[in-house]
Formats: sequence, structure tokens, C-alpha cells
Amino acid sequence: MPLKELAERRTLLHRKSDAQTMLKHALDDVQIGEVALVSSFGAESVVLLHMVAEIDPATPVIFLDTEMLFPETLTYQRELASTLGLTDIRVVTPDRAKVMERDVDGILHTFDTDACCSLRKTEPLERALQGFGGWITGRKRVQGGQRAQLPLYEKDETTRIKINPLAAWTPKMIADYMDQHDLPRHPLVARGFASIGCAPCTTKVAEGEDPRAGRWRGQEKTECGIHFEGGKAIRQESAA
Repeated sequence: MPLKELAERRTLLHRKSDAQTMLKHALDDVQIGEVALVSSFGAESVVLLHMVAEIDPATPVIFLDTEMLFPETLTYQRELASTLGLTDIRVVTPDRAKVMERDVDGILHTFDTDACCSLRKTEPLERALQGFGGWITGRKRVQGGQRAQLPLYEKDETTRIKINPLAAWTPKMIADYMDQHDLPRHPLVARGFASIGCAPCTTKVAEGEDPRAGRWRGQEKTECGIHFEGGKAIRQESAA
């Protein structure tokens, strides 16, 4: 079955399913094949990580260490993985030879953020996903832009299925789930960081600002590039 058709059928099948049911089926779906959760261990990541741990703690979890993350994120990643009992965390770093060739001084982000994200996120993720038939993301329709029509399942730009169990979730649903299960928050959230990426390209957000306003502040860029549509990185528009 063509992947696009498979994604559409799965979206239809799970249109009324809760996120946990959809995740369980996705992890057992023989037509998709082996599935990994790709997690930034950011502000809202604990929700999907907890769900996956409850279903199967041996699920592969890919964590992209760009080598420019906040120290707090690295600590949170280690502590959260241990707390949830996740046993297959795959920490992926940029290719050393490519970093030496393209960003030896670590300043690429100051003049070409797209190239930096490609080097430190997109390319390492593609390597890490080799052999997987699908990958789980935490994207949501409330994040706006082209995500507003986000399906539960979609074909990505390669030969894999992207699975978005939280597509229909709201910020309140996220917060309620964290409270219900007493899940540890990323320490930077309490300090005003609503969306957390690499340290040089992430700032705090003011009250009333869009949660992703602190990512690449002052630039049109709002996506790192690991999500593509029609060969182009999806650019999320700020919510009004």
C-alpha cells in the first residue's frame, strides 16, 4: 500500500481515538514497521515520553543533542529518562567531520540559522531514522501556520510515516496531563522559557506572547527544518 494512502487510512481509523490508544496501535503497526519517538526533552515533551513509557519503555527514543543545548536540557533528559524507566534512549550528535568543515568555530548560527539547523538537527536525525518505518512527533494544530491542518498520520519526505498523537491537544490538555500524572517540568519553563531549543537561538517569552516567540526571535524562521512539506521546511506563523 502506498504510504500516503496508509497514512490517510490510519488517520481515518483513529479520528476518535485518544492519544494513548493511537500510540499503542502505532507502535504495534506491522504495516508501518519499527517506530521511534523523536523527542527534544523540551517544555512539553514529558507528555509523550510518559505515554510511551507506560506502553513500552523499550521504545526507541531519539534525542538530538545539537551540542548547543542548554545544560538544563541535558540534565533534564538524563533525569527524566531514568524517572520514566525508558531503556532505549539514542543520543544523536552532529557528524564530527562535518562540524569541523562547516562550523569549526561554532558561530554558524549567527549568520545562517538554516544551515546550522541542517548540520546539527536535520542531517543527524535522518541518519538516526534509518531503518525505521515511522516516527512520533509532538506537533499540535494549536501551534498554527501549516500545523493547523495537521493529520494524525502523514507521509514524510522520505519513505516513512510521521505520527502526531497530540495533534488535537490544547495547552490546557497538556498541563492537565502533567498535573494528573505529577510529571516533572523542564526547569527552564519556570524561568520564562515556553518553548526550548538551542541556547543561542532561544529566549524567554513575555506574558501574552506566542509560546514559540522566543525561538529565533526577530527572524521569520520558526522551524528547525526537521519537518518538511513539498520539499520545504514548514514555517509556523505566529498565532494572533
